[in-house]
Amino acid sequence: MDKEILKNVWTQEEKLAHIHGWDFSHIHGRYEAEEALPWSYEQLVRQYLKSNADIMDYDTGGGEFLLSLNHPYNKTSATEGYPPNVRLCSERLLPLGIDFRECGDPSKIPFADESFDLMINRHGGFDAAEIYRSLRRGGVFVTEQVGEDNDRDLVEMVLPGTGSPFPHMNLSEQCNSFENAGFRIIKADEAYCPIRFYDIGAFVWFARVIEWEFPGFSVNKCFERLLKMQKTIEKVGMIEGTSHRYIIVAQK
Repeated sequence: MDKEILKNVWTQEEKLAHIHGWDFSHIHGRYEAEEALPWSYEQLVRQYLKSNADIMDYDTGGGEFLLSLNHPYNKTSATEGYPPNVRLCSERLLPLGIDFRECGDPSKIPFADESFDLMINRHGGFDAAEIYRSLRRGGVFVTEQVGEDNDRDLVEMVLPGTGSPFPHMNLSEQCNSFENAGFRIIKADEAYCPIRFYDIGAFVWFARVIEWEFPGFSVNKCFERLLKMQKTIEKVGMIEGTSHRYIIVAQK
């Protein structure tokens, strides 16, 4: 395909790179990720979810997963710090009776000591000591996290030499931080899985949305490297990187 046509197509994807909550439906079918994780975050959360439990989703995104649990709203709380999602959660969660509060600092959760039986967190920041403070005795924290090596090979394709935005985010170091905070580790696992893109436009959209992993990325800046990736897709049908995930279930 003509370079200028490609550039126009990719620039349009760049302009469309905005999401509400954590909705990747725009590139559905154009990429695949996390298909082979050896655990199910949802199943683990439901394993510790009791009908009478007071629960809190820290860094809830747009509240999509939290709402899918169908837990009694009067026993459900949530926080979020990203401004567009704060507005979304205020409109979506508060009218239901969910106790939603804005929080951009994981070391200052705006709830009283020992407020919750279960706290959950998926791909958001956290402070193990603050989680410990917020849980009741015997309470459980379930977190699935993006590891420090996430998408590093993809970043190297377009922004070589870029440092990791989250050093120390690995299973070993994070388990130590929980144990130092007083937790008992119930489950811990780590996985490296393929992430595949079947067209460069989908990758451009992804890289712009995940801007903390691809700092300074743009079609103009990375155009020649994107063209090399386009040749790979034309040859083998995809470009492939590596997702890094880990899961920790910890009890107070």
